[in-house]
Amino acid sequence: MSPPSSSLASPILCKAPKPLLQSQLLAEFLGTAALLCAVIGSGIMAERLSAGNMAVALLANTLATVFALYVLIEVLGPLSGAHFNPLVTLVLWSKISLAHDGRAQTAILFIAFQLLGAMAGAWAAHAMFDLSVLQVSSKLRGGWSAAGGFSGWGQWLAEAVATGGLILVVLRAPPHKAPALVACYIGAAYWFTASTSFANPAAVLGRMLTDSFSGIAPASAPGFVMAETVGAAAGVLFSRWLGEPQATADLAA
Repeated sequence: MSPPSSSLASPILCKAPKPLLQSQLLAEFLGTAALLCAVIGSGIMAERLSAGNMAVALLANTLATVFALYVLIEVLGPLSGAHFNPLVTLVLWSKISLAHDGRAQTAILFIAFQLLGAMAGAWAAHAMFDLSVLQVSSKLRGGWSAAGGFSGWGQWLAEAVATGGLILVVLRAPPHKAPALVACYIGAAYWFTASTSFANPAAVLGRMLTDSFSGIAPASAPGFVMAETVGAAAGVLFSRWLGEPQATADLAA
């Protein structure tokens, strides 16, 4: 199968010849799986070694995520743009569609493989640590509970802020600096947001499938995804209001 006429690769990563669609989809699957495996696996390891010190556990989880994300973007960016995030894919697809009549089918495939990758990453992390592969999180992060009623506005706002900032970085990062800037932003957002910065519906799905340090209960997931969507839209608007970046790559390249 030949790649579509308009690539969904990030406008800030590379201008290499377009790879086949199969390679792009495999890159999105492997990248998202590896990212979720790093997030969940490092959370499990951190929880086991931190002796109950949540700050140390979160620091270890953050560092592993930042390093993994940087490496994955550097390695897989030339293939697919290293989205690993349905909202990043939708934002970039909308820009391509408006300018170059991009194809919705490619965006849908990207998102499908990201979601499959997130599930595979969670299961791989469990298998490595000799845990039950199939799990569902019980860790409430806002939402409705019989004991406490409704809560979570602060975490929803945190997810909107985290995702809006991520989209702003993706759209405006200078050429060749995107991997470091995205990784650094996510690492910082782990600490300055109340939600520890999921900023990614695929990450929500993967983390919903682990009853570990990094998990999120299914009851909390819809609120996170809605907040992330609102945040992504805000990030696009802020990027437009700021004007075109000084160095903008051709989306169709």
